[in-house]
Amino acid sequence: MHTKEGKKLLIVESPSKAKTISKYVGDAYVVRASVGHIRDLPKNNKKAIDIERDFTPHYEIPKEKQKIVDELASIAETSDEIILATDPDREGEAIAWHISEALDIPKKETNRVVFHEITQNAVLEALKHPRKIDQNLRKAQEARRVLDRLVGYDLSGLIWKKVRYGLSAGRVQSPALRIIMEREREIRAFVPEAYWTITAKLSDEADKKSSELLFTCVDEPKTETEAMRIVANGKKGSWQIIEIKESEMKRSPKAPFTTSTLQQAASSRLGFSPSRTMGIAQKLYEAGHITYMRTDSTTLSKEAEGAIVKVINSQYGNKYAMPRQYQTKSKNAQEAHEAIRPTNMSRASLGATPEQKNLYDLIWRRTIASQMTDAILMKTRITANIIAKSPDGTIPDFTLNGSRVLYDGWLLADHAARGEDVLVPEMNPGSSLALQEIDAERKETAPPSRYTEAGLVKELEKRGIGRPSTYASIMKTLADRGYVTKEGRTLFPTDTGDVVSTFLETQFPTYISDSFTAEMEEELDDIAEGKREYAKTLSDFYKPFHKDVRSKENIEKLTTLGDAPRGVLCPVCGSTMVIKLGKNGKFLSCSRFPDCAGARTIDGKEIEPPKDIGEHCPKCKEGKLMEREGRFGRFIACSRYPKCKYVKKDAATEAKNNTGVPCPVCGKGTMVERRGRFGIFFSCSNYPECKHAIKARPTGDHCKLCGALMMEGTKTIPVRCSNKACKNHNPHKLEKEKEKK
Repeated sequence: MHTKEGKKLLIVESPSKAKTISKYVGDAYVVRASVGHIRDLPKNNKKAIDIERDFTPHYEIPKEKQKIVDELASIAETSDEIILATDPDREGEAIAWHISEALDIPKKETNRVVFHEITQNAVLEALKHPRKIDQNLRKAQEARRVLDRLVGYDLSGLIWKKVRYGLSAGRVQSPALRIIMEREREIRAFVPEAYWTITAKLSDEADKKSSELLFTCVDEPKTETEAMRIVANGKKGSWQIIEIKESEMKRSPKAPFTTSTLQQAASSRLGFSPSRTMGIAQKLYEAGHITYMRTDSTTLSKEAEGAIVKVINSQYGNKYAMPRQYQTKSKNAQEAHEAIRPTNMSRASLGATPEQKNLYDLIWRRTIASQMTDAILMKTRITANIIAKSPDGTIPDFTLNGSRVLYDGWLLADHAARGEDVLVPEMNPGSSLALQEIDAERKETAPPSRYTEAGLVKELEKRGIGRPSTYASIMKTLADRGYVTKEGRTLFPTDTGDVVSTFLETQFPTYISDSFTAEMEEELDDIAEGKREYAKTLSDFYKPFHKDVRSKENIEKLTTLGDAPRGVLCPVCGSTMVIKLGKNGKFLSCSRFPDCAGARTIDGKEIEPPKDIGEHCPKCKEGKLMEREGRFGRFIACSRYPKCKYVKKDAATEAKNNTGVPCPVCGKGTMVERRGRFGIFFSCSNYPECKHAIKARPTGDHCKLCGALMMEGTKTIPVRCSNKACKNHNPHKLEKEKEKK
C-alpha cells in the first residue's frame, strides 16, 4: 500500500489507538499500528545474546509480523516524515527503536512523540514537540529483557535437570513465588490457640422499648473455666455504663491511582485480576478516555486539578473542593508523569463494555475524591460492667464501639469507601442496663492469611520488586507455569510451586532475595537515567551468577521429596514408598523404582502403573510404547518422554471427535475436537506437522471477509470467524459499524 506524496507516517502500537488518533490528525497523516513488538529475541538463547561482545542482543522479526513490517516499510518509502508514537514508557521507547531499525530509518530522520492521553489537544500538542529516541530508556528496557532471558535460561535449564523437565524460573517471578511460599510455610507452622469471646446483649433499663446493644468482653479468656465464670457472674450482677468516650476523626482521601493501586482496587472491588485490569485500562486509554495506565506517579497536572475542582463545585458544591498534591511513594518513580485519571473529568461514565464502564467509574471517583475535603467521623466507645464485685472476683469490662459520619467530604464521591454507620444511642455514664443475654463462644487464633493478587502486588511494590509494567505479567506467569492456583481471590501455591521455590531458596538464596532483586531494579533505573553503563551492569551481574549456576551442575537430582506416611506400602511389591513430584503434583512412588513402577496418589489411592503394549515407538525407534494414566484418562506414549514426545492417537476417539471439516492451513488433515488445559478446542488431525487450532467447533463454512473457518455460536455468542484479526470475529461490533455508516 502506497500513500500520496507529502503524507506523514505516524506509527503507534495498537490498531484501536491508530483509529482514535486518525480522527484527530487529519489527512496530512497516515496512521498505522505496529501491533506491539515487531522484533524479538530468538527462542534459541545461544543465538539471542552475544555475551562476549558486551551482551549484544540479536533480534529477529517473527514470521507473523513480517507482513506488518513490509507494509510499514512500503508506506515509509513514500512518506515525507516518519513519526514514532509508541507508548510513553521504556517498553514503548524500545518498540520505537525496533521500528526505526526494522524500517532502516536514519537516526537524523527518526522523530519520536509521546501521548500521555489520547485526546485531540494532547495529540496535536505532542506532534509540535518531536524528539529523538531516548537511548537510555531504550537501553534500560533492553537490559531488563536480556537480563530476564539470561537468568531464566540458566535457572530453568538447571531446574529441568535437577527437578523436572518443563519447569521454569525467572528474575522477578521467582522472588514473587518465594514470598507466597514464605507465607504458606507460616500457615503450615502455625499452631492455633483456643480462646473465648464473650458477648452480652444489654438494653437501657429505664427505656423498656430500647433496642438491645451488643457489648463485647475486652478480655478473651484462654480457658472454658474462666469464660464460664465470667458468664455466671454477668448473669448475677446489675449492669451499668461506667464510661463513654467520643472522638472526632478525620479521614483523608487517597491519592489518584497508580498502576499498582489500580490493580489492587480493581481486584478488591470489581474482582478483576491484574492482567484483566490492565487489558481493560489499555482499551480505555486507546479510546482516549483515561491517561496512560502504566505509572507509579500520583501527580496531577495543574490543568487536571482545575478541571476536577470545576466538576466538584458543579456536582457537590464549593465547600467540598480541596486541591491537593500527593507525594509519590516510589523513590524510583518512572514511566508516565501523571497518575491514572480520566482525560475529560466532566464525563462521569464512559466505556464500550460493562467492564470498561466499571473500571472507568472506579478511576473517575478516585480522581474526584482525591481533590475533595476530609471526611469527619465520630467514633464512640461505651464501656459497661456490673455494679458490685462478685464473691469470686470481678469480671472484665464490656465495650460497644460505634461510628457515624458527621461530614461526608470525599466519601460523597467515593461512596463505596464509606462503610456502614454503626449508630450508638445517646446514653450517660451511670445509666443502668438490663442484661438480656450473655454468651461465650470458643474460637481459635487464625494463621496469617494467604495473599490475594491485590495483596501480592502491594507486597511486591513495598519490597521494590518489579515495576508497574511487570506486576500483571508476574501474576500471569505464576499461574501459567502451574506454580499457583487461584481460589476466589486467594492465591494457593501448588506442589510444583513449593518444590521449585524450595530448590531456588536452597541453591540460589542471594539471587531471589528482596534486597538483591530491588537493587537490580535500581540499577536498571540508573541505566534509564544515564548513570550506569549497559554492558558493565550486565557483566557485573551475569558473570558471578553464571559461575554459581555452573557450580550446581553436579548436585544430586531432586527426585525424592520425603518418605510416605508410615504404613503406606507399594500396591505392587509391598515395599515402602517415597514422595515424588510429577507433572500433576506430588505422588507416592515405590522406593524400588525403576525396578518397581508401583505408585499411589498423595492421598494413597493406587495408580495403575504404565503397561508395555509390546510396540516400539514409530518416531524415535528406541523407546517402547507405554499405556499411562493422564489428566484426561489413559493414553499411549513413548517410554523415552520427555526426550521423545510421541503420543499414539486413539483411532476410535479420533474418529468420534473428527468434525470432517478440512484444515484450511495444511489441507491434509481435518479439524478434530480435543481437550486441553483450558478446555475443549478444535485442531488439525495432522498435528504436530500442522498446529492450526480454533476455539469452537467449525461450521464447515468459510468467512466471506477473510476465508478462515467459521465457528459455531452459543446462546450469547453468534456464529463468527475464527480469525481474531478479522472484523467478522466480533459480529456485534461489525453490525454496529454498519449501523453507523
